[in-house]
Amino acid sequence: MKRDSRKTEIIKTATKLFKEKGYSAVTMRDLATAMGIKAASLYNHISSKQEILSDIIISLAEEFTYGLEAIKKTEENSIEKLKKICHLHVNITANNPYGMASLNNDWMHLEDQLTYYKKLRKDYEEDFRTVIEEGVKTNLIKDAKTDVMLFSMLSTLRSLYIWLPKKEDVKLELFADELSSILINGINK
Repeated sequence: MKRDSRKTEIIKTATKLFKEKGYSAVTMRDLATAMGIKAASLYNHISSKQEILSDIIISLAEEFTYGLEAIKKTEENSIEKLKKICHLHVNITANNPYGMASLNNDWMHLEDQLTYYKKLRKDYEEDFRTVIEEGVKTNLIKDAKTDVMLFSMLSTLRSLYIWLPKKEDVKLELFADELSSILINGINK
């Protein structure tokens, strides 16, 4: 097996273990056992458990950041941008629900990458807020507290990893459309 594919396998296995047990509770021995290899063999592919966590969290945070940057650059109105943001979250979560658990629950364990991660998160939230504020300015979104709207949407989108894997029969595009409609339009008749 190639070095890169073995590292990918290690990260994939660790991601699942981190979700099941929590980052702090997983040892390198646990990871080696789950992979059916000796713990010392792991170090041929990775330097530490911290490297694994960083790879998981930073890659997802960058995927969200780049995705939102691309959405912001479009000429679409803020409602369409918000719909695309919902689709972005649904698709990333569906492709990596275990990694999303680490992103949401274990980010504070980052060491060398913590400052970088916090900047990515802050920038992402500011870009999201800007999309909402554009909608308020153009009268497409009601003039309410932007922070409350942002918090409401992000809380739901960030917790998709809990609910989505339990729904194997979900058609992702349809689900993302319905979710964005509810988050944007509310539940009023």
